[in-house]
Amino acid sequence: MKRNLGRTDRTIRLAAAVVVAILYFAGVIEGTLALILGVAGLAMLFTAATGFCSLYVPFGIDTGKCPEREQ
Repeated sequence: MKRNLGRTDRTIRLAAAVVVAILYFAGVIEGTLALILGVAGLAMLFTAATGFCSLYVPFGIDTGKCPEREQ
């Protein structure tokens, strides 16, 4: 797996996962919504930790590259 997430993308995903966790443990979200957001939060946490997003591959997205620095 080649990393395709940049630092900003990974930070946003990590922050979103933390927000979902806080909302769940604070009792703001519950039931089906909590389950759906929990699964999405775990996926964001996993992709942030590995630096790889499989959904980016078919579209050729790579937020880790900076065209100005590749010279």
